[in-house]
Amino acid sequence: MGQCYGKNSTVSIVRDDNLVPIYTATAAYPQSPLPSATPTTSQYYASSTSATSPWHSSPYHNPQGNSPLPAGVSPSPARSKSSKSTPRRFFRRPFPPPSPAKHIKASLLKRQGRQPARQTSIPEEDGGGAEADQQQHHQEQQHERLDKSFGYNKNFGAKYELGKEVGRGHFGHTCSAKVKKGDLKGQQVAVKIISKSKMTTPISIEDVRREVKILKSLSGHTNLVKFYDACEDPNNVYVIMELCEGGELLDRILSRGGRYPEEDAKAIILQILGVVSFCHLQGVVHRDLKPENFLFTTKDEDATMKLIDFGLSDFVRPDERLNDIVGSAFYVAPEVLHRSYTLEADIWSIGVITFILLCGSRPFWARTESGIFRAVLRADPNFDDASWTEVSPEAKDFVKRLLNKDHRKRMTAAQALTHPWLREETSIVPLDILIYKLVKSFYRATPLKRAALKCLSKALTEDELVYLRIQFKLLEPNKDGRITLDNFKMALARNATDAMKESRVTEILSSMGQLSYKKIDFEEFCAAAISTYQLEALEGWEQIATTAFEFFEKEEMNLGPTAHSVLRDWIRKSDEKLNFLGYTKFLHGVTVRNPSTRQQ
Repeated sequence: MGQCYGKNSTVSIVRDDNLVPIYTATAAYPQSPLPSATPTTSQYYASSTSATSPWHSSPYHNPQGNSPLPAGVSPSPARSKSSKSTPRRFFRRPFPPPSPAKHIKASLLKRQGRQPARQTSIPEEDGGGAEADQQQHHQEQQHERLDKSFGYNKNFGAKYELGKEVGRGHFGHTCSAKVKKGDLKGQQVAVKIISKSKMTTPISIEDVRREVKILKSLSGHTNLVKFYDACEDPNNVYVIMELCEGGELLDRILSRGGRYPEEDAKAIILQILGVVSFCHLQGVVHRDLKPENFLFTTKDEDATMKLIDFGLSDFVRPDERLNDIVGSAFYVAPEVLHRSYTLEADIWSIGVITFILLCGSRPFWARTESGIFRAVLRADPNFDDASWTEVSPEAKDFVKRLLNKDHRKRMTAAQALTHPWLREETSIVPLDILIYKLVKSFYRATPLKRAALKCLSKALTEDELVYLRIQFKLLEPNKDGRITLDNFKMALARNATDAMKESRVTEILSSMGQLSYKKIDFEEFCAAAISTYQLEALEGWEQIATTAFEFFEKEEMNLGPTAHSVLRDWIRKSDEKLNFLGYTKFLHGVTVRNPSTRQQ
């Protein structure tokens, strides 16, 4: 956890039954001019919510306009994290822990190769000390056996000349450096230095390997920090990247008094959505999106913003769900706390950032980490506060559709770029991997389900059709105006990077075999590429569903006898057709299969 006016350190929970639940908060930037250099959780939250302070609702108020960093230190372009989590075998507990926060400190200690303290009775003679000595000896032996050879270049000193430190994290620090030879000779770069002495567990070593692999495999987006090289010597790993000297988004929020004008916020969100949609298409989930992890290239107001710090990121396959709890408490999605999530977790974090930009306060707040998690799981953001009175209805709707606790109802990053709030802005909408998943499911469904979705697509509003038209165009229809499986293949190939190979995104094509001999026009594409859950999140959902049901009733499709056992309560006796409630339930995935309605 971080501190109220400054940096939020990353919290991580590793799934391990041997962990002892201990809760402690640590400050990522003890140099920050805050009430206490090493505050407890209650201290650093209480200091920001004093009853006498008029600024308790905003975490970003800075009366002096000072940067939260000490003099002479610039924000880091790639800050090392105190921890990250690697998926591990999960043993289901008979009772869930009362709060994920209770495992945070234990997880950090485990990752550092140290055992968490145990609550025990007074030891008899020195038995407890002997046990501790044995544990320490075992850890030292394990540390000596770890292979810390990464296979990176060994010529760091000959190629780079280190400059001043620009950021510091738990496992290392970041410095500027000058390139002495090679294609970048004379250029200033950022070097993230990770100490091998602090890699005391196999997990921490794998963390470094994965971060470098993701940075190396992702390339080509304007708003993504450039990766140049990775080196190592017996003591350190060096990750060489683009140097961003314009400061963090957090610093700019502070300099503006805690919030952005709506038009300026749009420019920020467009850049965030653009780079995140790129990562998601490649099968990479960032898992730690927050204002501290977006840097500006220069001090100019209109400088390009870059996404940094992939220390918590991971590759995710199309049908895979992650289960490790990582991220920063204020930005963590509900499904992360439930230990079952994928790309949508990043969308929630973008929603939190947008909320902060527009009103200057956090949507979920509490004095402790466990309190924050409870708020994320149970509370709803407050849009009735005075700070929202000047915000447009479109902007409020945009934030609400990102901060939906049901991850299935959230917009994707590509969809968000077509939202009415952002539509007038000049932005490139990328291919959306969700289209592939929905189309695959559509052609695996029964004929009756497909008919229901076709009726639903006929009732779509123009706002929803904008996104579908863009996605259809990105598939580059053939001369006859239709698309085939080849169009889906070529569209992925045009957008592929090495990251897409690592995350095996292209494997989704092998599960779309039903399209092999199909030619799909735009009308059928709309039916295949819509999500009932996402539509249900719209304010006009009832009208859309009612109109769709009117179309559906005109279809001459009676339900077979097998369906009666599943949909008994929603079938009209007069004509054996679904009633309105049954139709909406059916759209949500009630499966009806019988010999006459097998998937085609």
